[in-house]
Amino acid sequence: MAHSTLFNSFFPLTQPWLRSFSLDNGFSLKMGFSLKTSWSRSFSLKTMLKGESFTWDQVLGIAIAEDEAQQLSGLNGYLDKVRICNRRYEARSMFMPFILEDEIVGYVHPGFVEHLRKFPNVFTLTKDRGYGDHGADFLTLHPSLVSPTDRTEAVGDAITCLDEGIIPGIRNELYPVTSSYGKPVFFSLERAAAPYFGIKAYGVHMNGYVNKNGEKHLWIGKRSNSKPTYPGMLDHLVAGGLPYGISCKENILKECKEEAGIPITISDTVVPAGAVSYMEIDGLRYKRDVLFCFDLQLPDGFIPANEDGEVESFKLFPVPQVANIIRRTEFFKPNCSLVIIDFLFRHGYISPDEQGYLQLLQGLRSGDCS
Repeated sequence: MAHSTLFNSFFPLTQPWLRSFSLDNGFSLKMGFSLKTSWSRSFSLKTMLKGESFTWDQVLGIAIAEDEAQQLSGLNGYLDKVRICNRRYEARSMFMPFILEDEIVGYVHPGFVEHLRKFPNVFTLTKDRGYGDHGADFLTLHPSLVSPTDRTEAVGDAITCLDEGIIPGIRNELYPVTSSYGKPVFFSLERAAAPYFGIKAYGVHMNGYVNKNGEKHLWIGKRSNSKPTYPGMLDHLVAGGLPYGISCKENILKECKEEAGIPITISDTVVPAGAVSYMEIDGLRYKRDVLFCFDLQLPDGFIPANEDGEVESFKLFPVPQVANIIRRTEFFKPNCSLVIIDFLFRHGYISPDEQGYLQLLQGLRSGDCS
């Protein structure tokens, strides 16, 4: 099977709007309405990644501002967020498969493979088998590495020995390497290295909401400015990656306590609500993420309190205002937007009569959701 055909079978990103989408030199803030404040037009994900931030008052100003053009734009603001999470799709053919025991477990850029050549007792480049047209058709591990433990140790040692800066932000947290969720785990990989090996990574994201006078409100967190990724941006009340050896339910309960101070007596009522998926290519990195979605209805008087230092503060917003923030800005960590849009679908805030409804619904699972 040709590499491109095999890849497309795993990534059903066939929508013309996604194939044609590209981003040059970062992201721009799409504003479909007029605000008197000039700062609103200058904020983008690119500038926030450089350390510039915003205040809750500025967020509120955008959330409540009247938007005459919004009715004409349909769901375009949401579709923009799907495109951002699936950026540079057209570069997928640059990556070669990472194969273990005849299963595709990842995709690796030839530029990153060059760094792995320093470890011939760990990584092997193999030709033929019809996995692509690269000089070395696919990457695998040395045949002497048979057990998951041996593979984990060998790959971990290699990552540690790579030149500084090749894989930044080492977190000493292991992700399972598998062909699909629930399938056998071939070995465990440092979380920061996951996109460089193009493995499927899983996470849990929770919408924490409150019913106030018959209207749903969502608790939103603002990430600490000391976070290595997306500092100062808006986030879910609770979210986290799914490391090796823990179930989704166990992980969401743990994150509830650490990130928002939610006691088990409340968090144990959390409701699983499906999943979203996306893929993103950024240089040598290939993110293939699946996020399991959860909803938790909180008592009206509950006030979250962060316990691990990763959240600066929390604010409670009516759901329609949260929707405005997503449509009008790039203040949210990109993948959080997908999970909240999914919440909007499930709770009736997006109507099938709106133009682009099915396109958006399909886009929430643009990646290999398996």
